Amino acid sequence: MSNTFDVLILGGGSGGYATALRAAQLGLSVALIEKDKLGGTCLHRGCIPTKALLHAGEVADQTREAEAFGVKAELIGVDMSGVNAYKDGVVAGLYKGLQGLIKSAKVTYVEGTGKLVGPTTVEVAGVQYTGRNLVLATGSYSKTLPGLEVDGEYVIASEHALVLDRVPASAVVLGGGVIGVEFASAWKSFGTDVTIVEALPRLVAAEDEEISKTLERSFRKRGINFKTGKPFEKVEKTDAGVRVTIQGGETIEAELLLVAVGRGPVTAGIGYEEQGLKMERGFVLTDERLRTNLPNVFAVGDIVPGLQLAHRGFAQGIFVAEEIAGLNPVPVVESGIPRATYCDPEIASVGITEAQAKEKHGAENVETYNYNLGGNGKSKILRTQGFVKLVRVKDGPVVGVHMIGARMSEQVGEAALIVNWEAFPAEVAQLIHAHPSQNEALGEAHLALAGKPLHAHA
Repeated sequence: MSNTFDVLILGGGSGGYATALRAAQLGLSVALIEKDKLGGTCLHRGCIPTKALLHAGEVADQTREAEAFGVKAELIGVDMSGVNAYKDGVVAGLYKGLQGLIKSAKVTYVEGTGKLVGPTTVEVAGVQYTGRNLVLATGSYSKTLPGLEVDGEYVIASEHALVLDRVPASAVVLGGGVIGVEFASAWKSFGTDVTIVEALPRLVAAEDEEISKTLERSFRKRGINFKTGKPFEKVEKTDAGVRVTIQGGETIEAELLLVAVGRGPVTAGIGYEEQGLKMERGFVLTDERLRTNLPNVFAVGDIVPGLQLAHRGFAQGIFVAEEIAGLNPVPVVESGIPRATYCDPEIASVGITEAQAKEKHGAENVETYNYNLGGNGKSKILRTQGFVKLVRVKDGPVVGVHMIGARMSEQVGEAALIVNWEAFPAEVAQLIHAHPSQNEALGEAHLALAGKPLHAHA
């Protein structure tokens, strides 16, 4: 058996396995190397298990609030072993399905830690594999701050938080980005006393400013504490857990500290530097066609600078497979990638923010419209609040859609079509949105921006 393949992939997460499946579909010979489990962080320690936790939290909240809907129920407690069994069951089912896909696609699957030993050659446990094309998809890890040691017990990262056998009585979450607000939201639903510490001036700072304001208002209402514009200084162990000191000398005591300060690229010690791969701050640099500076070497997913999202890696994987096969696919546009944060209330967005649009097109050329979910029948039924915000270029297309409220991640699909197809408000206004649905909020917002508001004020 020859150990040379058309496509050799290092890393079996969203980016790596998508490359493998698409390349195999296109008739190329493929080998996929993975040191841990197929599916990577997203399936085993990221997107899927965290959303399962958040859904369990939602069920707890709905039980608490059942009386508001005329249903008599009481929340006796949260059994973390039961929650974990549910979460692990979801992951196991998806993992089995993915293993089946790779097998039926006749991809050569190599389990073990790979290291680059030549421009397109990877060694695993003494065996060398060579690709006519090499795709690097080694993913990311939970970052920490200098001098802040994650011990897995009192100071934990997201992977530890996912396997906790108890509901912590109290927790400090360091970082108010996507991971931080999702864990804070889930824990609060389970009954934990949560405080988020964020060095930047607002929570979810990458989102449109109005989204941040609404999330902060909702979190206050839910009793989730947060300190923004307050950099972390130090953590000390106490008899009861941890004492966290933030800028200004203020201290917060809690059972544990979750470090959610983002994810770093897994690129060290794999032989990248030795082969002369061009890198910056640990990230692999590529052109828009995801080619690195080495011939026939591509990189996808979290190791490429930009949004660290599973679906971005997935899309890039498909792109690279098609590029290698000579199909000349259209590059993935970063701003056209939908983004979702699954806290309560949910946040979903695609395209650019109002501030980015003004910077790009000039303030006088940007129009925005906010449609309040208070006017949406289904949102009233769900008892959720929030809004859909449209950002458009004057007399031009919609360049950004920003949403907050229950189930908004389910609306971002249409929003992605609107932004990526450069739709004008009048074009979207022609589309019929089902009633009663939250999806109508997108329709109403575009009707208003097209100058014919029905359930909204212009």
